[in-house]
Amino acid sequence: MPMEIEKLDFCFENILVRVTADRNYPEIQLAGLSVGPFEEGNDYEVYYWIARELAGAGIVHFREDELLKATTLYKIQWKERVQIAGQISELKEDFYPKLRRYLADMKAEIAKQPEKAQEYEKTKHLAWDIVNSRLKKIIALSSGPVQTGQLQKKLTCEERFIYEQLGKIIGEWKAQIIDFEGER
Repeated sequence: MPMEIEKLDFCFENILVRVTADRNYPEIQLAGLSVGPFEEGNDYEVYYWIARELAGAGIVHFREDELLKATTLYKIQWKERVQIAGQISELKEDFYPKLRRYLADMKAEIAKQPEKAQEYEKTKHLAWDIVNSRLKKIIALSSGPVQTGQLQKKLTCEERFIYEQLGKIIGEWKAQIIDFEGER
């Protein structure tokens, strides 16, 4: 499973994201790739890993719709809690990579601003609540009949992977339990 998450994370690092230039900046030449030039106030699409570096250098900032925020997490948590049994709400494909980075950024901020430690802990618990809630639903769904494509579309790549793996394990286990013809 860790290898699967690493692959998905690599894919996320290489998706195009929208950023807004905070200042004028000339074209940057990278190995086989050029980025920019940037003109203050204009929007651009760049690979996530490049955007993160440019944002760290104060050249661009991520657009609001590209960021994960605590308010978004609260909305997701609320949706998960109000779902009827056997239902799961839809998450954006990039939810988990963004969540990991959001928490890592918050944790890094604690070194500069120790008062943010409580906010980080609160957000981490909120994230765990979402993950645990969805995992319980995925376990229940994977132990029943194969779900329709419509329901599977609501799962992220990480969740579809665990859903499929659990489905195989549970299916094999059920077959062994029912088909067991041991000696008495």
